[in-house]
Amino acid sequence: MMTEERKIELTENYSRVMEQIHAAVNQRGTGAEVSLLAASKTYPAQDIAYLMTHCGLTMAGENRQTEFTEKYEEVHPYGQYHFIGHLQTNKVKYLVGKADLIHSVDSVHLAEEIARQSVRKEVVTPILVQVNAGREEAKSGIFPEEAPEFLAQIAEMPALKLRGMMVVAPICEEKSAVRKYFQESYRIFIDFFAKNKHNIEDPILSMGMSDTFAEAIMEGATLVRVGSALFGARNYQI
Repeated sequence: MMTEERKIELTENYSRVMEQIHAAVNQRGTGAEVSLLAASKTYPAQDIAYLMTHCGLTMAGENRQTEFTEKYEEVHPYGQYHFIGHLQTNKVKYLVGKADLIHSVDSVHLAEEIARQSVRKEVVTPILVQVNAGREEAKSGIFPEEAPEFLAQIAEMPALKLRGMMVVAPICEEKSAVRKYFQESYRIFIDFFAKNKHNIEDPILSMGMSDTFAEAIMEGATLVRVGSALFGARNYQI
C-alpha cells in the first residue's frame, strides 16, 4: 500500500519536472512539444501506476528486461511502456509485442533479431537507434559519424518502424558542456529525418535525463528520460 507521504512526494516531483520542461520549451522558443518518459529502473510498479493514473504521466521505460516483464501487467494498462536499456538478442523475444517502443537498437544483429521476432509474432515493432554521442568505448550505441548510414540500413528492415534516435551523452562536470553533444546529435537527427518525412511519422529525438533534460530540450529533444527527479534516489540493491 502506498503511503500518503509517497503520493504527495510523487505528485510534487512530477509537477516540478513538468514546470522545468515547460520552462525549457519556452526558452527554446519553438513551441515544440516534449514528452516525458519516467525512467523507472528499480522503482516499484505502483509508483509508475500512480503517476499515470493521478498525475498525467503517459509513458515509462525500463532498462532491464526482467523488470519490464515483472512490472508489465501493473503498468501497461495505464500508459505506454518502453524499453530503454541495453538489449541482448536472447531477450528480444520477451519484449516484441509488448514494448511500445524499443529505444536502444545499436547493432544490425540486434535489429535483425527484433525484425525476426516481429515477423514471427506478426507485429510491427517501433524502434529508436541508440547514438553514443560521446564516442565512449564503455557505452553502447552507434558513434555519431556512423549514424546516418546505420539509420538508412535499419529503415529498410521488415517489421520494424524506425521512429528516431535515442542519444546517450557523456557525463560532464559543467551542464553547459553537454550541450555540444546534444547539438551534434540534433544535426544528425534533422539531416536524416527531414529527408525521410514521407516514411517516418513524428520522428522522436530522445535525449536528456534527470540532470540534463533542460539542456537537451533547448537543443532539440522531443522526449526526455527522467528517473530520480521523479522518483527520488534509486535503491540499486533491488
